[in-house]
Amino acid sequence: MRRPFRSSLSQHSRHSQAVAVLDIARTGGIAVVTLNRPQAHNALSAELRDALRDGFAGLGQDPDVRVIVLTGAGERAFCAGLDLKELGEDTQVLSFGRDAFNPTVDIAACPKPVIGAINGVAITGGFEVALACDILIASDNARFADTHGRVGLLPGWGLSQRLSRVVGPYRARQLALTGNFLDAPTASAWGLVGEVVAPDELMDRALALAADVAGVSPALARSYKQLINQGYDLPLGEALAMEVDVARTHNLAVSAQAIAAQVGGVVQRGRQQS
Repeated sequence: MRRPFRSSLSQHSRHSQAVAVLDIARTGGIAVVTLNRPQAHNALSAELRDALRDGFAGLGQDPDVRVIVLTGAGERAFCAGLDLKELGEDTQVLSFGRDAFNPTVDIAACPKPVIGAINGVAITGGFEVALACDILIASDNARFADTHGRVGLLPGWGLSQRLSRVVGPYRARQLALTGNFLDAPTASAWGLVGEVVAPDELMDRALALAADVAGVSPALARSYKQLINQGYDLPLGEALAMEVDVARTHNLAVSAQAIAAQVGGVVQRGRQQS
């Protein structure tokens, strides 16, 4: 079995005593990115936000990486949002004036598919990080909450816009205006997460799903992700027209021989999954 290549990102990585706030392990075309501040519920310190920016920029350009799994260290928290200790000292991050402050930009813009493996609470900014992923699965102890209103703030990393597009405006308003927690089974019923599994099964399932995604051509996966994302931002009629234009250009460049070469494997895989 191929041993995973592991790296860590920290602003202080040149010092041997520094603890990496972001861990990246690569194996078999899959990169596992772990928010590594479990003692702080994986809260998004300035250092961790910078590490996420650099990490996703590098992985997005790495030809050996086909899919990324994003999770949090420990079982208590995926991400508790902004680091409140830092926020008490400097509120500049709340100005949303620079993309460098916003890790969801780098996650959502990554050309590789990103699977969020939600292992615990995803609160406010952590909820927004989860929503920036392409696919979400959760352990049955995961919970989601939008507590912006409870602390007197408005979201600026996409929660008011992305969540309503996923679960509908009524449910989004329910979460935003109450600040109540949403448990994993309900999140699944609402369409927020695709699967809910036991905590000790979460990473195995995430890696199995990542392996399925990695089986698709990287160029095709990138184009398909882009097609879905761009179309989602358009009215349906414009999105359908865009799909036809993009598909026509792509499909006419694919030979009949190339299609035929893939059919047997697709049929066999379908029989295995039946």
